[in-house]
Amino acid sequence: MDLDSLVKTALGNGASDLHLEAGLPPALRIRGTLRTLGESLPGEFLLEAARALIGEEQWPRFVEQRSFDLSRTIQGVRCRINVLHTARGIGFAIRLLASFQATVERLNLHPDLKKLVAQAHGLILVSGPTGCGKSSTLAALIQEINLTDARHVVTIESPIEYTFRPRRAYIRQREVGRDTPSFEQALLDTLREDPDVIMVGEMRDPQTMRLTLNASETGHLVLATVHSSTCAEALQRVVSAFPAEIQSSVSAQLADCLLAVISQRLRFRPDLNIRVPECEILMGTHAIKNFIRNRDFFKIASALETGADHGMWSFQRYRSWLESRGNWSIPGQSAEASEGEPEEMDMTHGTSPPISPATRPIRPEKRTAPARQSPAAKTSKRIEIEPVEGEFGKILKRPGE
Repeated sequence: MDLDSLVKTALGNGASDLHLEAGLPPALRIRGTLRTLGESLPGEFLLEAARALIGEEQWPRFVEQRSFDLSRTIQGVRCRINVLHTARGIGFAIRLLASFQATVERLNLHPDLKKLVAQAHGLILVSGPTGCGKSSTLAALIQEINLTDARHVVTIESPIEYTFRPRRAYIRQREVGRDTPSFEQALLDTLREDPDVIMVGEMRDPQTMRLTLNASETGHLVLATVHSSTCAEALQRVVSAFPAEIQSSVSAQLADCLLAVISQRLRFRPDLNIRVPECEILMGTHAIKNFIRNRDFFKIASALETGADHGMWSFQRYRSWLESRGNWSIPGQSAEASEGEPEEMDMTHGTSPPISPATRPIRPEKRTAPARQSPAAKTSKRIEIEPVEGEFGKILKRPGE
């Protein structure tokens, strides 16, 4: 028994999450429901697995903080892993991410979402409870930019979940704790790095929220996530995170930069045997911005219900659209493998070495035209960035080396 076999079992059962705890059997979250499988796990096994994953260099940090976030590719599946210390010993919370590159079509999202990232500046919030697919939706929006526009994209994540291969866009991904000490420092750095688009994996504290709002006010398109169940609650949560004496100025700042809020939740479709996202979409119209400035968040729900002409979607209307939809993307059945999408680079495998003067050569890849290409692959401004063969292993070391 090892971690690879447990992840393989979870994958075979169609699980979205795998939970491991000393003295308890593995638990799988399948279609939103937890199910246990097998026998109890010994604490020594989980301790050894945690030490191998985290590495000796970062192990003292885990001992001090009693938790550690990382991402790995296990059994061909991208996994977001939280290693934690509990009353029983070491535990794991493993999220199994989609094995394909997230796009609006593959996630069965409404095509109107593509219009949001066509904007040059402003703030787009993606909200929802834990495990509702916020990171996947963010990745789909970034991929839409990647396939359609030549812009400089900087992502700040903890940890990196989806890796992007630059196509038309020039994409840099930074992981908090590895590439930058904090979200705050990364945001300060990003404003000096000539970005067009900034993605903030999660706004956790007032300082990160303030810097995110500042970035969206200074001519950048900013995408960020926040935990909430509705669009109105997401906006209210951002404002209420600040002290009362500055909430008025924060409300005005949020109103000035807001483009849209997407609140989503997952719903299982028995006829398709998949979970699909149900969304509530709030657009930053003049009326909505006035509600935000005056902190009349209770009025947003009624404005959203009657805002269809402005591109707004309530959960009920979005559900009706899902019921009438005929073309679905089913994982494993869609033609995603034949679209000519190259395999993504694993930019977060292993632990990064200390920064040294040696740099990795970067060259555009030259290839013959494949039999079938995606529309973005046919454009003249496509950017391809790949490591020179033989050098990649020198830059990113694998655990244990």
